[in-house]
Amino acid sequence: MGKWTECQLSDIADIQTGPFGSQLHAADYVESGVPSIMPTNIGNRLEIRTDSIARIKEADAQRLVKYLVKENDLVYSRRGDVEKCAFITGKQAGWLCGTGCIRVRFTSEEIDPRYCAYYLTTDEIKGWVSGNAVGTTMPNLNSKILQRVPLTLPPYEEQKAIASVLSSLDDKIDLLHRQNKTFEAMAETLFRQWFVEEAQEDWETVRIGDFIRTNISSINKDTKLKTIRYLDTGSLTEGKIEGFQIFKINDAPSRARRIVKHNYVLISTVRPNQKHYGIMKHPDEDIIVSTGFCVITCEKINPHFIYILLTTNDMTEYLHSIAEASTSAYPSLKPSDIECLEFKLPPDDRLNEFSEYADNAWNKIEYNHIQIRTLEKLRDTLLPKLISGEAKVA
Repeated sequence: MGKWTECQLSDIADIQTGPFGSQLHAADYVESGVPSIMPTNIGNRLEIRTDSIARIKEADAQRLVKYLVKENDLVYSRRGDVEKCAFITGKQAGWLCGTGCIRVRFTSEEIDPRYCAYYLTTDEIKGWVSGNAVGTTMPNLNSKILQRVPLTLPPYEEQKAIASVLSSLDDKIDLLHRQNKTFEAMAETLFRQWFVEEAQEDWETVRIGDFIRTNISSINKDTKLKTIRYLDTGSLTEGKIEGFQIFKINDAPSRARRIVKHNYVLISTVRPNQKHYGIMKHPDEDIIVSTGFCVITCEKINPHFIYILLTTNDMTEYLHSIAEASTSAYPSLKPSDIECLEFKLPPDDRLNEFSEYADNAWNKIEYNHIQIRTLEKLRDTLLPKLISGEAKVA
C-alpha cells in the first residue's frame, strides 16, 4: 500500500476566477452562442444543469478565451451555494466559466481529476468550504479560500480505482435517469398525437380549474412533525428531484408550508421557463414543499394528463409569457392563471386509454427512481469510506 500525502488545492491545481461584470455585459448574451456556466447551472452532484443556460457571442468567447473550461476542470459558484461544484466533461469543454464562478484546473500528473472531484464533494470538505466562506447575509467564495482547501490523497493508481468505482455507480444512475426521460418523452409524444394533432372540433373546450384543485393543504402550528425534508423550487427540474433540505420544524424556512401526496403535480410559479416542475410519487409525510410551487391535485382527471398538458414546451413558453406580464418584481404565475387555462376535453375512451399507458410509464419511472435512490445511498455511503481509506478497493 502506497503512502497517502497531504496538500492544499493550490499545490495540485490552478484556480481562476471567472470574468467580472465589467468584462461581460448584459448585452453580450445571445440566444445562440457559446454556453456560459453560471452559479445557477451548478447542480448538487457535480453535474452542469443545462436548463436556461446563458450564451455569449463567439467573438466574446475568443476575447475571454482564458476563462474557457477544459475537460476535467471544476467550476464553483462564488456566491450562495459555494460548497457545490460541477465537473466538466468533454461535452462542456470550450464553454465559458461565467461571471460569478471560479474554475479549478488540475495541473499535477499525480492527480486523477475525477477522484479529486469526488473528494471535494465529501461532507467534510463541503463543510470546510462553507465554514471558510466570507460574508454575513450570503456566503462568498474567492480563489484564495479555494487555494487553502486541505486534501489527503492516496497514490495515483488508488485514486483511479476509487474514482472508477464511484463513476460506475454514477453511470448507472445516469442511465436510469435517461431511461426515465425516454419514458416521459414517449408519453408526451402520444399526448401530442392524440390530443393536439388529432383533436376534434366537436370536443368540448373546458377549464383546467374544473378538474383540479390548487394548494389545498399546508402545515400549521398544530403539525406533529418534528423535522421535515424540504423541497424548494430549485431542487426540482423536469421531474428530477436533486435533493431535500432537512430542518427542524421550528427552523424551517417560512416558505416550507405545502403538504404533498401521491400524484400531486408541482409547478414553480416563478420563471416557468426554468422548468421547475414534477409529479410526486408516494412521498413520505415529512416531505414539505415550497409555497413557490403551485401544488395541483387532480381529482377528476388523470394527473399524468394534466402534468404533460402543463409541461410541454409550448405550454411552458405560454405560461412564461403570462408570468412576464405579471406586476410582481419577477416573472411569476398565480394559481388562478393555471386554473383559467383551457383545453379540448377528449372522449372518455381515448382519455382512459391514455391514462392506462401513462400510468404504466410512470410505474416504470417510479421503479427506476427506487433503484436510483438505492444506488445513490450506496454511493454516498462508500464515498467517505473510500476517500478516507476506511474501505479499500479490491
